[in-house]
Amino acid sequence: MTTKKLTSSDVIAPADVPKDKHKEYLKNYLELTKNTGRVMLFAGDQKIEHLNDDFYDGGEKIAMEDAEPEHLFKIAKDSPISCLAVQAGLAAKYGPSYSDVPMLIKINSKSHLIKTEQRDPLSQKLVTVDQVMDLKNNGLNVLAVGYTIYLGSEFEDQMLTEASQIVNRAHQNGLLTVLWIYPRGKAVADEKDPHLIAGATGVACALGSDFTKVNYPKKEGEKSEKIFKEAVMAAGRTGVICAGGSSTDPEEFLDRLHKQITISGAIGNATGRNIHQKPLKDAINFCKAIASVTFADSDVETAYKIYQGEEDFSV
Repeated sequence: MTTKKLTSSDVIAPADVPKDKHKEYLKNYLELTKNTGRVMLFAGDQKIEHLNDDFYDGGEKIAMEDAEPEHLFKIAKDSPISCLAVQAGLAAKYGPSYSDVPMLIKINSKSHLIKTEQRDPLSQKLVTVDQVMDLKNNGLNVLAVGYTIYLGSEFEDQMLTEASQIVNRAHQNGLLTVLWIYPRGKAVADEKDPHLIAGATGVACALGSDFTKVNYPKKEGEKSEKIFKEAVMAAGRTGVICAGGSSTDPEEFLDRLHKQITISGAIGNATGRNIHQKPLKDAINFCKAIASVTFADSDVETAYKIYQGEEDFSV
């Protein structure tokens, strides 16, 4: 089974996209979603978020190739991803050598060193949308920008304000937006509460974002794929994508993704560690497997065969 292929007439440009930027916005939307309305975001923004914890462990569980930042771009170059999400500096360093790689520039980031017990999280912009446009105008294939909000933090007002302005400015330039929204802070008792995550996706819609990335909910006695429907409904016309989380068994990952899309109604995923911690060939094959579920509604068995190299997939 394959998803319906979209054309520009199927896409509604938000009202904050100027008429002279509609064509650019629609082109970016169709390229990012592979003409399906769905998203497979390859997350490389952990270079700041998790420092080197996700990229090096001496070769025990993480491939030694992952110690070099270029590993991210090598994977992205040969994989059917929507985009590679990285900070502007990484894009500036490696983008000229990988100008065909579709990219999302992550505008804010923070490390994981300061714990919530010490201070509620605050992540402010590192660059402006106009500076991102400089990268695009210099030949990089930038389709979107991303920004993280820690909902429930005592500093949420600052992040909400920045996010709102970033969404507006991105749309004025025909770029797409993805808001990472994580309830987190001393006021948040349960970061995986399904009702709270639904609130987060509703915030993303209220801020006008095209897509939002949230954590998969958990509730004792409930199936996550069922309770996640609330978040998808609350998001309205904002597409919901799930965070991939820490590395897990590939078949288990694909099964969870399949349920998120077919049962919950999510439109895709944002996956980092489960991809880039693998050797290059395995990482590319896993991207193809994830893409087959995301863009073509492949079943888990078929997707796993793609990961094992027994079948191929391209968009």
